[in-house]
Amino acid sequence: MTTPMLKAQYTRRGPVPQDVIEAVPFARPVLATGQALVAVLAAPINPSDVLTLTGQYGILPPLPATGGSEGVGRVVELGPDTQGPAIGQTVLLPAGSGTWATHAVLPAARLLPLPNEADPQQLAMLTVNPPTAALLLSDFAHLQPGDWVIQNSANSGVGSYVVQLAKLRGFKTVNIVRRESAIAGVQALGGDVVLVDGEDLAERVKAATGGAAIQLGIDAVGGSATMRLAATLAEGATIVNYGALSGEPCTVSPRELVFRDVTLKGFWLARWYRGAPQARQMALLTELAGLIAAGKLHTPVQATYRVEQIKAAVAAAAAGERQGKILVVPA
Repeated sequence: MTTPMLKAQYTRRGPVPQDVIEAVPFARPVLATGQALVAVLAAPINPSDVLTLTGQYGILPPLPATGGSEGVGRVVELGPDTQGPAIGQTVLLPAGSGTWATHAVLPAARLLPLPNEADPQQLAMLTVNPPTAALLLSDFAHLQPGDWVIQNSANSGVGSYVVQLAKLRGFKTVNIVRRESAIAGVQALGGDVVLVDGEDLAERVKAATGGAAIQLGIDAVGGSATMRLAATLAEGATIVNYGALSGEPCTVSPRELVFRDVTLKGFWLARWYRGAPQARQMALLTELAGLIAAGKLHTPVQATYRVEQIKAAVAAAAAGERQGKILVVPA
């Protein structure tokens, strides 16, 4: 190959994520039996990736490390006597395998074949946000078609998939955002009600839904936003927190917990991947890949960057006011 192989590597962690990572060249590897060389097609920069660079995430890989927790690629070479996806096949890269690179050497047995005709940029986001949204909707409340779900950070990557999957399953969504400029994007994805967060949220939600009994709240913000979300829920409902965009602990009053029997739970996809049977993981990822390939599931992409632009890419992903995902697209 004439173009150099590059990976986005960091040898330390620090408060400014783009300062600790840089693109470094590496030589074309010699494959062992069982290995595949994959050319990376696209890999997103998720909030968890930024927190990994700053040292604030729940799992931190040993240093030095290559950034990137998910992505898709195309098989370009198999090691000797190796069974695996065919050369040229689009594949899902294993979670946490350092995907911000032009190429990666991976166990061939862990590569999940994906539809070659599907948009690789949309497929690149398959491992983290779509299963998070799917499991938030399925594992914490027994929802029926016509039921309402409420979420905050509705314009986030997970939020966009919650809106689309809820619509596919017949649920209605109340979507809370933190700025007026985010409303139109959530409405365009199919959000039934979109409101800006604020102190009178419960009254506005009641008016917008006709007083519907909402059994599930999905919280990515924490702090007082958790309390405002809890106040919109029906008695005995569940609120699930999966993020802390506010940087503050979840706050829920005794009124909600004691007198209204609202339950607060947490969800971490990494723990689900550790504990769920392999067959269930593959079934969920295959189902979601099919929806992406069919154009029924997508999320906005704000910008793409090459590996050599990794500092600018991470800075863009860490900044607020985005209207879509930041992707590393090596080619």
